[in-house]
Amino acid sequence: MTTRPILPAGRRAAVTSLSRSAATGGRSSGCGPGKSGKPEPFTTPLVCDGWRDMAARTFIVVGGTSGLGLAVARLLVDEHRVVVLGDAADEVAAATNDLGCAGLVCDVSSYDHVRRAFGEVVDRYGEIDGVAARASMWAGGDLADLSPERIRRTVEVNVLGTTFVLKEALEHLRRQGYGTVVYIGAMAVTQPRPGIPVYRATKSYGSSLVESLAEAQHSNRIKVMQLHPGPMPTRLQERVGDEFLDEVYALPDQVAAEVVRLLLLAPDDLYVSGERVLRADGRW
Repeated sequence: MTTRPILPAGRRAAVTSLSRSAATGGRSSGCGPGKSGKPEPFTTPLVCDGWRDMAARTFIVVGGTSGLGLAVARLLVDEHRVVVLGDAADEVAAATNDLGCAGLVCDVSSYDHVRRAFGEVVDRYGEIDGVAARASMWAGGDLADLSPERIRRTVEVNVLGTTFVLKEALEHLRRQGYGTVVYIGAMAVTQPRPGIPVYRATKSYGSSLVESLAEAQHSNRIKVMQLHPGPMPTRLQERVGDEFLDEVYALPDQVAAEVVRLLLLAPDDLYVSGERVLRADGRW
């Protein structure tokens, strides 16, 4: 069952309504959030003076409201149009206010949400140059200790959500004939760790899917890549009431720089589609 996001009181817009700052794609144009401080429905013309720079590109950061996703959006937003997707309206509002970018409330486990979100971005900006697929649900603990509800939601987000995001991203990129997708997995995919069997299994699914999709493009102009960082002190565990226990880890800002490097690869850059990037964290 899909849990539909609840918009804040006084903002009963459609799930995929872009914030007013979507008209600029960034903080530089002066078309900021409304007086309430929360993203408002898209009401102003698409092209504002601040984004007539032909070098600016359009990026979607799925799971871009906190942690690594937020760090990726922050690195992109000064020079490019950025749309962050998140399933919590208050977090989307906070991220868009912080960065001065566009934001959409989107539950990736709902294909309709994902389809409408990507369609909204294309309607507003005309193209999608890159997608960072970061949305993830943590499931720490032995299988016997995990509730059926936690297992189900982890599969919904990490398996169905990843599938829906990649499906929509590639549909739009194929239509354009170019673009980049970076799936953010986990180092646990390549190095088994006790205590996270469900989380590792769902992230392994994403890695396998990316490998197959990268081979299926038959063109390096559409690049499908994956990056597997080690543990990071983000809100991933906090969201489900768990503690971050790792003592050796990388910071989101450090890993974000590598995600952005991959996102910014040009269509004519060779030998990178299917690339897998590992960030050693000293653990293994």
